[in-house]
Amino acid sequence: MPENFFTVWTNVFQRGKLTKAESFLVHGGSSGIGLTAIQLARAFGAKVFCTVGSEEKVKACIKAGATYAINYKTHDFVEEIAKLTQNVGVNLILDMVGGSYIQRNLKSLAIDGRLVQIAFLQPSKVEVDLMQLMTKRLSYSGSTLRPRSREDKAQIARELVEHVWPLLSSKSIVPVIYKVFDLKEASLAHSLMESSEHIGKIMLQVSAA
Repeated sequence: MPENFFTVWTNVFQRGKLTKAESFLVHGGSSGIGLTAIQLARAFGAKVFCTVGSEEKVKACIKAGATYAINYKTHDFVEEIAKLTQNVGVNLILDMVGGSYIQRNLKSLAIDGRLVQIAFLQPSKVEVDLMQLMTKRLSYSGSTLRPRSREDKAQIARELVEHVWPLLSSKSIVPVIYKVFDLKEASLAHSLMESSEHIGKIMLQVSAA
């Protein structure tokens, strides 16, 4: 919970400044971060889109609260976002892919849109035409959570206690756990993660001696 909710809160709501009635696209929608972002964005009144790699994951994300889930293996997300928003684009994108997605993300943003980078599954060094950054008044930022100070993390925690923990208590949002492995089966957990078949988090359980 801390990794998922701290990451989503600081990047989507603090840095990304997502507000009610705005539109939001998260890549990797069926990941632990993705499903948390979908649930929180929907809970706070945003219209949520996501990208995933299978029809099973499309269904899981719709169930979690996504307005529309795009299978990137069968559809171009840039074209789909253009159709779904009547060529307006989305207000905020949370990206953990990078590489070729960066230029496509800029194209998919609305005027005054924000792109927040939290990871790179593709290369971080790319050639990008930044003209849209100027013509659409876009903002492109990124962050990592672990190096931040204790004071920063404490502030995130306070905001989560105030705004998000009540949603967890009422089960308006829930952590999505795909499978739990014993610690000694960590290699199997890593194999499952590398297969990308999972929906939600893969957990390791430390048994009492």
